[in-house]
Amino acid sequence: MVRQVRTSPAAAYDLGYHVVWCPKYRRRVLVGRVKDRLEELIHAKAEEHGWEITALEVMPDHVHVFVKPHPKNSPSYVANQFKGYTSHVLRAEFPHLRSRLPTLWSRSYFVASVGAVSAATIQRYIQTQHERVPKKAGADRA
Repeated sequence: MVRQVRTSPAAAYDLGYHVVWCPKYRRRVLVGRVKDRLEELIHAKAEEHGWEITALEVMPDHVHVFVKPHPKNSPSYVANQFKGYTSHVLRAEFPHLRSRLPTLWSRSYFVASVGAVSAATIQRYIQTQHERVPKKAGADRA
């Protein structure tokens, strides 16, 4: 996979979140037309915010999204945007979701940051910064 660094006026970034959430009681309701409509809604919400969906998988009882948002958008904001919007629209369009569930989504979600560099690589880079400090002629190091 080629690394794609995105830019804004104040930042350069390559940030991704793996977000997973489930229907209330882990009910297997994300099938057929509901599944298809959910995929459309997730893509629409991402496009509205300028987020890139790298991968999306809707299973009967949970959703996986790999999304690349702007760094100003926190993981909780991203998850809640997807969950709130899709719940509102799906429950309006599919009455059986209202009758079977008090709310469409459970309150919880899982999110992990994903990048092109491992955590171990970043730790090693930070811990060895002092080894890469360029020496200036005639300057003392503190």
